Amino acid sequence: MFFSFVDELRAAVIPASMKEHLVLLEALDRDVIDRTPEAFYYLARATFVRDEGLLDRFDQVFAKVFKGIASTYGVQTAEIPEDWLKAIAEKYLTPEEMEAIKSLGSWEEIMETLKKRLEEQHERHQGGNKWVGTGGTSPYGNSGYNPEGVRIGGESVHKRALKVWEGREFKNLDSTRELGTRNIKVAMRRLRRFAREGAADELDIEGTIDGTARQGWLDIRMRPERHNAVKLLLFLDVGGSMDPWVKLCEELFSAATAEFKNLEFFYFHNCLYEGVWKDNRRRFQERTPTWDVLHKFGHDYKVIFVGDASMSPYEISHPGGSVEHFNEEAGAAWMQRVTNTYPATVWLNPIPEEQWGYSQSVRIMRELMNDRMYPLTLAGLDDAMRELSRKT
Repeated sequence: MFFSFVDELRAAVIPASMKEHLVLLEALDRDVIDRTPEAFYYLARATFVRDEGLLDRFDQVFAKVFKGIASTYGVQTAEIPEDWLKAIAEKYLTPEEMEAIKSLGSWEEIMETLKKRLEEQHERHQGGNKWVGTGGTSPYGNSGYNPEGVRIGGESVHKRALKVWEGREFKNLDSTRELGTRNIKVAMRRLRRFAREGAADELDIEGTIDGTARQGWLDIRMRPERHNAVKLLLFLDVGGSMDPWVKLCEELFSAATAEFKNLEFFYFHNCLYEGVWKDNRRRFQERTPTWDVLHKFGHDYKVIFVGDASMSPYEISHPGGSVEHFNEEAGAAWMQRVTNTYPATVWLNPIPEEQWGYSQSVRIMRELMNDRMYPLTLAGLDDAMRELSRKT
């Protein structure tokens, strides 16, 4: 069973080497956990999962191998292993309650009864004490009352179910899901490089203790606040085809603002040209020349473009191709200037990666970015941050 577990983890692209397998076996051999399904689940997860983006995938593999639920990635109902029910009952029920349950029949008979009722039942039931339904006192169903029931669907009311049996929707952390603010922050932390600069307004506890011990009197020492020293330039495409991605871009902007003290942002539309802006309401009145941006911010800045790169190819390749004004130089020229000025530059695209090949403009922009275009998913953002970390 354990070898098949490792094989299934690998099939789900979860790193699982023999080293982790042996660590798990050694932990079981030394009885580091209680012999319960829950404890084994957490031990296995701590052993094999090192990236929170794989947690949901691990749950699915664990459910498949140990027969907790079927591996249908979502909504199928599940087989309930008998030994799981026994283990949970032994953990939570008194001997008297166990005897009361046994008086109803063996565990095998209880599960066999549930199986027969599911085969015989063809409609919804409300109330009653026999069928799988809602309300009532049947041991099977939800929203009723039974001291030793199996909750099937619904939500917990009395907190007395021995086991919960329901279809599961996999909504937890998954590296293929689009990002929320929290997940963006987690991914962006790969760019952290801490430094202490500025006024000494933070108490240095270690320095104070050391100085006091050396001097023989209270020697209070201060130090500058520790902050992320990475400098970030963020270019955000707005309007037109980017309208469906407004919420996602807002989350990205919020996360970046929280993570980076040295952050500068500008807006553009479709492709970068000779001017960018900070206020969309005054985009034509208050523009910043792109040359000023390139001259003002040093080569050590990391640059992130966010956009779907969906436009007419002429907007990239030809002077005058912009849909809003007559650009004297092609957008491609400005993109090349940015990538030449800032070695650490990436493009985040909210469109699913499998659709990029259908758009000529996306292919062109990806080439201009030297293939450093990444999907705006947890995995894509993680890869982008790794790329930026490699560039000096």
